[in-house]
Amino acid sequence: MTSLKNVSLKGKKVLLRVDFNVPLDSQCHITDDTRIKAALPTIRHIIGQGASVVLMSHLGRPKGQKNAKYSLKPCAEHLSEILGKKVLFAPDCIGKETKELVDKLSPGEVLLLENLRFHPAEEHPEDDTAFAGQLASYGDIYVNDAFGTAHRKHASTYFVPTLFSGKAFSGFLMEREIEYLHNIIKNPKRPFYVILGGSKISDKCGVIAALMKIADYVLIGGGMTYTFLKAQGIAIGNSIHEDAFLEQARQLELLSKLPGYGRLILPVDLLVADHLSENAATQVVRSTDGIPAGYEGVDIGPRTIEYYTAELRQAATIFWNGPVGVFEIPLFAKGTNALADAMAHLSAITIVGGGDSVAAIQAAGVADKITHLSTGGGACLEYIEFGSLPGVDVLYT
Repeated sequence: MTSLKNVSLKGKKVLLRVDFNVPLDSQCHITDDTRIKAALPTIRHIIGQGASVVLMSHLGRPKGQKNAKYSLKPCAEHLSEILGKKVLFAPDCIGKETKELVDKLSPGEVLLLENLRFHPAEEHPEDDTAFAGQLASYGDIYVNDAFGTAHRKHASTYFVPTLFSGKAFSGFLMEREIEYLHNIIKNPKRPFYVILGGSKISDKCGVIAALMKIADYVLIGGGMTYTFLKAQGIAIGNSIHEDAFLEQARQLELLSKLPGYGRLILPVDLLVADHLSENAATQVVRSTDGIPAGYEGVDIGPRTIEYYTAELRQAATIFWNGPVGVFEIPLFAKGTNALADAMAHLSAITIVGGGDSVAAIQAAGVADKITHLSTGGGACLEYIEFGSLPGVDVLYT
């Protein structure tokens, strides 16, 4: 990889793909600017080298239609505040007016294009190849710093960089993400522990198998727990589960018993509730006893919290993806918060893999004590499973 630090940028226009897919409230105010702040080092470096920068991103799922609810204008305004200089905003990502704004950019200026996904060709580039060409015409150099979308073969992440032969690079955030994940795959400090949560096992069968080949221990939590339990013939009440993946769950447990595979560990007890609300009736049950009819699993139990945190104290590296309970409801967030707090007070290398996991870490107030917070959940898991991402590979072909 050629680092952006070693590229001459003076006087150039840099087309920079960022991930400003940030949460907005009903008034279109940004409620979490983590992804915008993550792009600041790359943006500052580019303008500091005497180049202008054209930023492009998506926001939400507007399904190829212009929709004010998904406008990136609030991101331009917020970036202006935290960057300390005015960020120009283009009312579209292509077209005559946008091209004129790009052409007028002076060194050090920043322009953010409107939501790429207002055009169907962003997500379906094969249907309109001219779209990628129009975007590519805005820059002398292409840089991708949007790790969270690097697993997508979209116009801005895959087809545009093919038009920059020898002039396509990764940004500093992308480099940092790949560095940490590459080290996990190739040479993790041991013991290496993994915590996997989230609601669905179907999303993670491949990554669980891949991690079991690398990790020493894989601690399971969240909704996927109940598919594993049902696969063992244990009653799970009304708990979320996926019947179509019972056999895969059985196979993963069998792999765990083979030489060369990490040990798969399931919760020993569970917090269960009669419905999902702060006013629910709850009880703690042993996993092997099953979950009573009319109840559903909502968190790991107190003995599991103690067990998992004791295990993590032995770790040299920890990778966590997915909350271990319905953490959005405070009553069911104890397990997730306890693991977050435990990780924050360890000397181990700690990596949290995007999405709800990062939200849980931030909610627990310990984000500054984690070694690396990944900005991409899906991309993070896909890189671990396959060792590559389309949006990264295309930069070096």
